[in-house]
Amino acid sequence: MDELVLIGIGTGSPDHLTREGEAEIRGADCILVPRKGAAKADLAELKKDICVSVLGEEAESRILEFDMPVRASSPDYLESVDAWHGEIGKAWSAALEARNAQRVALLVWGDPSLYDSTLRIAARLRPAPKVRVVPGITALQALTAAHAIPLNEVNAPVTITTGRRLREEGWPEGAETVAVMLDGELSFRHLDPNHLHVWWGAYLGMKDQVLASGPLAEVVARIVEVRAAARDAHGWIMDTYLLKRRIRDATKHSSAS
Repeated sequence: MDELVLIGIGTGSPDHLTREGEAEIRGADCILVPRKGAAKADLAELKKDICVSVLGEEAESRILEFDMPVRASSPDYLESVDAWHGEIGKAWSAALEARNAQRVALLVWGDPSLYDSTLRIAARLRPAPKVRVVPGITALQALTAAHAIPLNEVNAPVTITTGRRLREEGWPEGAETVAVMLDGELSFRHLDPNHLHVWWGAYLGMKDQVLASGPLAEVVARIVEVRAAARDAHGWIMDTYLLKRRIRDATKHSSAS
């Protein structure tokens, strides 16, 4: 492999793929697609569908699937993630041994720059290929678009954090708007819901998109219920949410769909 192209593909809709992304898929000798077990088979199929939308019948011969290693549980979270990244890099290399591919593409959910470790994994490869990035629509862009809201208040900062940190550290000091990524436990349940407003979404951009918003105290139970039902129905879920401490538009009503 001489060149590895990381292509941001947005949050599941083929319409999120940019023209640059389409061109890079067409120019790739091989497209790596991870398999994450039967429960998440839809994720691999979505990536393959995107390839088919660009390549047509050629997609089948270009796609190279590999089994995604499972992260081992460990009390030291960062240590377990580091070991996991090493195993993923080995899985890429092992899969590519069977192909004479000089230019390899890897489709990345959202954008490779935001809470995604594909670039860190690519940096471990030896010999090191040339790595290029094609930007994609982030989950936060898809979330704010779905709710038709701005990410930030006027002249105000936004804090982007993880569910783990929200659970362990609480509301970030001095923050007014908090975007939460990688949260499998709806960690806003650990916060005092008073004076907080939430915008939540799952399967953003897909036909199964589901949204909920409103004062956190009023909609938290509904979000928990909707999320659990959606995960049971699909076997997997990708969701994210935005929290604001103050809401300037006090006329907003809570909603779930």
